[in-house]
Amino acid sequence: MDLALLRTFVTVHRAGSFTRAAALLGLSQPAVTSQIRTLERQLGRPLFLRQARGVTPTTIGDELAHKAAPHLDALVEIAESGPDEESPARTLHLAGPPEFTAERALPALTALTGEDGQGYALRASFGTAEEVLEGLAAGHHDLAISTARPRGSLLTATALCDEEHVLVASPELAKRLGPAELGPWGAPDLGALPVVEVHESLPLVTRYWAAVLDSRPAASGAVVAPDLRAALACVTAGAGLAVLPRYLCGEALERGDVVALLDPDVPPLRTYFLVVRTGTLAMPHIARAHEWLLRAAADWC
Repeated sequence: MDLALLRTFVTVHRAGSFTRAAALLGLSQPAVTSQIRTLERQLGRPLFLRQARGVTPTTIGDELAHKAAPHLDALVEIAESGPDEESPARTLHLAGPPEFTAERALPALTALTGEDGQGYALRASFGTAEEVLEGLAAGHHDLAISTARPRGSLLTATALCDEEHVLVASPELAKRLGPAELGPWGAPDLGALPVVEVHESLPLVTRYWAAVLDSRPAASGAVVAPDLRAALACVTAGAGLAVLPRYLCGEALERGDVVALLDPDVPPLRTYFLVVRTGTLAMPHIARAHEWLLRAAADWC
């Protein structure tokens, strides 16, 4: 059986689409389709069911993928590692949300560069969860950090860490509530305060209100900027309240630049996932970065 055909088959099986597999393999879609048909003729059994959107593996297809994928991944590892350890530094392409990637992931990977002496050439891309996962699936990135767990078998996700969300405002703005209003903290008490957010839909504030106050925020965004660091700067300047991750606003809280408006027994959490294309952990430079980020994340929780 031709290894090239098996490689194409496993890629289609993981991608769930001839089109996406073609992009990952650097082939045309007709070439991928032709290779799968050739393999099906050799086996005398269909491997995929063609559907309007992508393909679904047959039982035979799932069985073949289960048998073939680990061996193909092992061959990739051999090919990537080479006969000696003095291979040149590899470029690692990382994608994730701008704030978390800049504050957490990139410094951690820079520490890895200095520790083992081999070094990475790092390339970072920022985007929403949907954008970074689509880019990873298309082969544009090696690793992605996402707040959404991907579906399907093309991508493999590992929980990285949880971030705690804090409702904050400047001390001056908090004083507007008055001492008598610092008790039940119902939504009406906070509704009069302006809101700083990353999107017009107020995703962080809405989620916090639902989890802690069992209601929806009444105010609209006074300042909307698609970067949590900009939101923190605006809150510090007194522009309004915001829901921010504790890792980002912790130092500002310690300095007194902002204050926490609530201290719920169970603060809202958001999970970050470290995501790779299935099988690519066989590549040493991706595996090392993946392991290093998981180890570093133990101190972030």
